[in-house]
Amino acid sequence: MTDSHSEVVAGAWSGGGSPYAMGHKKLGMWLFIVSDVMTFTALLMAYSYSRLANPDWPRHVFPIWPAIAFSTTMTVVLLASSLTMVMGVAAGHRGDRGAAVKWLLATMAGGLIFCGLHITEWFHLIDSEEVRLRLFSNGLGSPLFGATFFGITGLHMTHVMCGVIYLGVIAWGFGTSRFTSEDVEVSGLYWHFVDLVWMFVFPMIYLMSVKY
Repeated sequence: MTDSHSEVVAGAWSGGGSPYAMGHKKLGMWLFIVSDVMTFTALLMAYSYSRLANPDWPRHVFPIWPAIAFSTTMTVVLLASSLTMVMGVAAGHRGDRGAAVKWLLATMAGGLIFCGLHITEWFHLIDSEEVRLRLFSNGLGSPLFGATFFGITGLHMTHVMCGVIYLGVIAWGFGTSRFTSEDVEVSGLYWHFVDLVWMFVFPMIYLMSVKY
């Protein structure tokens, strides 16, 4: 091994502020994401098992309007917010603080629209007598259905709201030069993770339970 190569390896693994050749903030976010992946994986696996193992599990719950229409719109909004997040990270790396803040605000708006649509969709489901009976199981299905539906979607919506607050702090800090482009990039990792989780929740919970 050459001396130059040894120096590179030693520098990458020397610990300090950048262990494993990445910033400690990014490493911390990746560790958080890995732990949260385990949480959502366990919940979705439990949901899948309950659906397959329970003969009383309601199979056709969500009508096309408004449940599927709203959830599809929510999906489009969340995907669009991932794009604005990418633009914000790119602007941050260029050092364009004004553009980065604007893209972060656009991403926050997407998150707020997602949560607003989600809450509205919840109320529509609860107001519908047939769906309400299935969600809360009054002789028409498993009581686990409502618990898993509100538990998983509610946990994800909580992540989105926390993300909106997080992005607000980053936008303020980056706009006032208190934070660096690395902070914007790390917040982008969290936001993309939240979007990715929804790409599993949407088909597994909504599309697989469409009312024909």
